[in-house]
Amino acid sequence: MSEVVHIYEANAAAFDRDRGRQLMEAGYLDAILSRLPSESRSVLDLGCGAGEPIARYLIDNDCRVTGVDAAPAMIDLCKARFPDMTWMVGDMRSLALGQRFGAVIAWDSFFHLAADAQRGMFPIFREHVAPCGLLLFTSGPEHGEAIGELYGKPLYHASLAADEYRCLLGRNGFEVVQHAVEDPACGGHTVWLAQSI
Repeated sequence: MSEVVHIYEANAAAFDRDRGRQLMEAGYLDAILSRLPSESRSVLDLGCGAGEPIARYLIDNDCRVTGVDAAPAMIDLCKARFPDMTWMVGDMRSLALGQRFGAVIAWDSFFHLAADAQRGMFPIFREHVAPCGLLLFTSGPEHGEAIGELYGKPLYHASLAADEYRCLLGRNGFEVVQHAVEDPACGGHTVWLAQSI
């Protein structure tokens, strides 16, 4: 994981420049927004990057965003852009904010964790999601590991099998609302949206 953080830290400005702003994620974010009660529009964004475009979209739709990223340079960009929101450097694997949110998002971040660390995240998700709250994350399409590349450096990804994700969600009090495998309308992302029950 430290290698992943180093890549994002060393290339924060380039990543922010290159990160698409067309918001292919909008359909899934709208699914969250439509379910968030007006009195609890708080969102925890794990692996928030530089806050563009996901956090901006949520903020523009009257959400109070708390962003966590392990790369300090990313958090600095978020603070400069959205000073009224809450931003912190942290490792999602050891997160203990003592606060619950209407939604927790781990978009293109959770899948950088090794399989055992992913399994360990589900109790952490549970502890940070309000009753009837929502969880949105991306994974791989099947169990395995893959090494991609970002700015010439090898970038680690891992995934559990879909059946194991469903089991972990159920065991931690979530019900799957929506699941898409390599969604062509969302850049080929495999997406999970679940609700606390």
